[in-house]
Amino acid sequence: MGSFIEVSDVCKTFRVSKRSAGIPGMLANLVAPRYEKKEAVRNISFQIGQGEMLGFIGPNGAGKSTMIKMLSGILCPDRGRVSVAGYNPCRQRKKFVGKIGVVFGQKSQLQWDLPVRDSYELLRAIYAVPGNVYRKNLKQFIDMLDLGHFIDQPVRQLSLGQRMRADIAASLLHSPEIVFFDEPTIGVDVVGKQVIREFIRELNGKNNVTMIFTTHDMQDIEKTCERLMIINEGRKMYDGSLHGIREKYGTARQLDVEFNYECEIRPIEHVEIQSLPEEGHIRKRFVFEQGVVSVNDLMNELLSQYSIRDINITEPEIDDIICRTYGGEADEMRA
Repeated sequence: MGSFIEVSDVCKTFRVSKRSAGIPGMLANLVAPRYEKKEAVRNISFQIGQGEMLGFIGPNGAGKSTMIKMLSGILCPDRGRVSVAGYNPCRQRKKFVGKIGVVFGQKSQLQWDLPVRDSYELLRAIYAVPGNVYRKNLKQFIDMLDLGHFIDQPVRQLSLGQRMRADIAASLLHSPEIVFFDEPTIGVDVVGKQVIREFIRELNGKNNVTMIFTTHDMQDIEKTCERLMIINEGRKMYDGSLHGIREKYGTARQLDVEFNYECEIRPIEHVEIQSLPEEGHIRKRFVFEQGVVSVNDLMNELLSQYSIRDINITEPEIDDIICRTYGGEADEMRA
């Protein structure tokens, strides 16, 4: 798979106004304004192949929005090189914008008082989509996203889930080669999320569209993407598969044990013992590192000493692993 997107040693710094509080600070800032530099993106490099689905995540203020803006041509990097589909997004923006689609979970590109279909016709004219391509895409999206029963309703009458499905179709009518999804399922119910995620996977398989997700809902990433990139404080911390981050950094395991009677558990070396308050002393949680403690040895020790009703082994949630990287527990991730 060739490189569809290439980012090489990209940096972006902003000049941020800095002043003291209150009226004196405001007056002083008018006479002699002070600024400080903020590095939003620091020497980031990566490649994305055509048709890849990438989850691009990080805490608020990490620099991911700045990176997406450089990929879409809204901002130019201070240093480094960005190439998308053979274009320099910043320098060739007029030619480039027809190649991309953007879905904002909190901002619609549809006309509020017009029927959905009329908004689509307006977008067809803006992007100069040939009639046969427009009709083909519209029919495909109506079928795949179940738009038929509300496509002739005004946008203001749609539920949030319906509007999101309509917005996704609007972003794809001109057959973009790359789509940026920003919180595509925010506020959508469980059924709506499933429809959107299935549509995204199916479209990627059929049309080989490159897709980049920025979202705080890790289920969006897990259900659609095979590759994950984590950025924090402007630096790339991880770039690899979801399976890889679980294998390398999700080493903690927990054993939930339900006992037949209340009992006092003796300390176990390298194992943290937690009470589950909703069950009193009947249930306990044993937390350990899989490379340090053998789960079989731990289970044998518990079974031989206590009367046990049930045992359940669980792996950490992907959200917990990501939170650890945000908190600085995986500094070695930094590229």
